[in-house]
Amino acid sequence: MKLIPVLTALLVSAALYFLVFERDRLFDMAQPAAAQETQDVAAQVEADTADDAESSQTVGVVASHSMAQTIDSAVILRGRTEATRQVTVAAETSGLVVSTPLRKGAFVNEGDVVCRLNPGTREASLAEARARLAEAQGRVPEAEAGVMEAAARVREAEINLNAARKLSQDGFASETRLVSAEAAMEAATAGVLRARSGVTSAQAGIEAAQAAVASATREIDKLTITAPFSGLLETDTAELGSLMQMGTPCATIIQVNEIKLVGFVPEADVAKVTVGAIAGARLTSGQEVSGRVTFLSRSADALTRTFRVEVTVANDDLSISDGQTAEILVASDGQVAHLIAQSTLTLDDDGVLGVRTVGEGNIVRFMPVTLLRDTAQGVWVTGLPEAVDIITVGQEFVIDGVHVTPTFTEAKG
Repeated sequence: MKLIPVLTALLVSAALYFLVFERDRLFDMAQPAAAQETQDVAAQVEADTADDAESSQTVGVVASHSMAQTIDSAVILRGRTEATRQVTVAAETSGLVVSTPLRKGAFVNEGDVVCRLNPGTREASLAEARARLAEAQGRVPEAEAGVMEAAARVREAEINLNAARKLSQDGFASETRLVSAEAAMEAATAGVLRARSGVTSAQAGIEAAQAAVASATREIDKLTITAPFSGLLETDTAELGSLMQMGTPCATIIQVNEIKLVGFVPEADVAKVTVGAIAGARLTSGQEVSGRVTFLSRSADALTRTFRVEVTVANDDLSISDGQTAEILVASDGQVAHLIAQSTLTLDDDGVLGVRTVGEGNIVRFMPVTLLRDTAQGVWVTGLPEAVDIITVGQEFVIDGVHVTPTFTEAKG
C-alpha cells in the first residue's frame, strides 16, 4: 500500500522537473504542429471567402440554345372582301316602268331585262322616221333621171351648136342662129348641174332620214334596261308603275363569282409584295380562301402611308359576301429567323424590344430583334446570330455585362 504514494510522488517530481528545467525544449517540439494547423485553418478560410465572393457576383438564370431556321415569310394584312364589279344601272330616258320588279338577292345573267319602260309615242315616231326615209330614197331615182335627161339635152344642144357653126361658116346660117345655138348649149349645161344638185339633195335627205330612224330606234332601245354582266341584285329593281327620269336608278348589280380581298400594306413591307404572288386569307366566319395578288398600288395613301393591295379569289359557290373582314397573308421570299417564347422578349432602357443572351464568358448581352410572325408555338424574330443562347428565365434581373450562371434547357424551335 505504501508503493502507490511513492510512485505518485516520483511522477509529480518528474513533471515538475520538465516544466522547470526542460520548458524551452517542450515549446520547440510543440511549435511546428501548431503552425501547420494554423496554416490549414487560414487556407480553408481563404477558400470559403473566395467561394462566397464568387457566389455574390453571379446570378443563376435559365437559358436555351436557339438555332436560326429558314421560314416562309408572309406579309400579314387586315382587310375586307369586295365585289369584283359593282354597277348601278339607271334610266337613259323617261317613262313609266311596265316590267315586274325583281327582288334583291336574285341572280341575273348578262343581258337579262331588269327594267322596261312604256314606249309611249316613240314607236310612232320610229314609223314616221322610216316613212320619211322611204320617201327620201324614192327621190333619188327621180333626181338621177333628171341628170340623165339634162345630159341628153346637152348632147342635143351640142349637135345644134356644131351645125350652126358649120352653116355660119359656109354662109348658109345667120349670126342669130349661131348665138341661139350657143345659148341653148349653155342652158343644157346648167340643167345638168341642176340635176346633179338634185341627186345630192336627195342623198342628203336619205342620210337625214336614216339618222332620224336611228335616233328613234335608240330611244326605243333605251326603254329596256339590261344587266351589263352576270351577278346578284343588291337592290330591288324599280317598282311597276313608277315614273323614271333620265338618271333614275333601276337596280344595283354586283359580281361575286370572283371576289377581291382588299388590304393596305405598310410602306416598310411594300417591297415584299409583288403582283402574282400567292396569297391566302381567313374570314371572320373561319373560312379560308386562296388566290393571287392582282393589283398593287404604286401610290401611297396620303394619310396612312399605306399601299392598296388586291387579291382575287374564286367564289363560284357565292359563299363569300361583299364587305367581310379578312386576315390576309401574302407570301414573300423566305427569311432566316428564330422561334422563341414570347415571354423571353424584354425592353432595354431605351425601350427597344429584344432578348437578353448569354455571351462568351457567361456575360449577359442585350440583342434587339424584329418581330416577324406570332404563332401558337411562339414568335418568329430576326436580328439574332445563327446560333445564340437566349435567357428564358431571369432576364428581368440582369443587365448587360453581368456575369451569370446559366442552366440550359431545350430550345423552343
